[in-house]
Amino acid sequence: MSTSLQPLGHLSPGQDLNGYIQSVNRIAVLTAEEEHELALRLHEENHLESARRLVMSHLRFVVHIARSYSGYGLQQADLIQEGNVGLMKAVKRFDPHQGVRLVSFAVHWIKAEIHEFVLRNWRIVKVATTKAQRKLFFNLRGAKKRLAWLNNDEVDAIAGDLDVKPAVVREMESRLSAHDAGFDAGPSDDESSAYQAPANYLEDHSLDPAAQVEQQDLEDDSHGRLLKALAALDERSRDILQQRWLSDNKSTLHELADIYGVSAERIRQLEKNAMKKLRESMGDMSEGFAA
Repeated sequence: MSTSLQPLGHLSPGQDLNGYIQSVNRIAVLTAEEEHELALRLHEENHLESARRLVMSHLRFVVHIARSYSGYGLQQADLIQEGNVGLMKAVKRFDPHQGVRLVSFAVHWIKAEIHEFVLRNWRIVKVATTKAQRKLFFNLRGAKKRLAWLNNDEVDAIAGDLDVKPAVVREMESRLSAHDAGFDAGPSDDESSAYQAPANYLEDHSLDPAAQVEQQDLEDDSHGRLLKALAALDERSRDILQQRWLSDNKSTLHELADIYGVSAERIRQLEKNAMKKLRESMGDMSEGFAA
């Protein structure tokens, strides 16, 4: 007796999708009595052959469900593979004492796995991070099968069901209608249009996040050291520097001389000594400030 849930090596949607679909459609569907008996043996005895037969007989339903997600631009074989994972999880958790058929119970698990796969791999959906946004995407996907655009009543209804604002529904609908462009130029693009591919965009190094953070950190550090150095000066020297260098309306030596009742030369000496102290406190950073 086999203990494998994958008894045939060629039975894989990734190798030959059409052959796989034909193969699973040839597998006999279990009757309600057969399904209940196998589920009991699996549930009570952990009988792996029963699990294998339950999984194999329901592979055709996974194909049917996966086809409803064909509009996402993802490989059908990948969707089926993910759905099969959900089916196996459902078989493992199925309780035959609940009085329902396995296919009714497994639909949730199959769709959940496919949903997660779409969210991980469809670039447009990656912007949806909250649970409500994820649910909203798939609700809108179903609505798109019937309508080109949602009307106001439908937007309000979906927004009420998901407890989000109508504006969020409109935003998600526009994202759903967007073109999921590839990073590289497609094989059909000629030389006149290949430059439009993101891979051929010119890089703007000035907007590099790492460089921006580094520059901001440098400015914050320089500003902090300047304030600390100014605080160490006496009040008159600090005021002279502020009036001469940091004020929008800079004062002249003669104006400061009149304020403090000294000569302009004395103000210049005080300014020079204060600048020297700043250089000593700030190190190399003071050179840019003095310039």
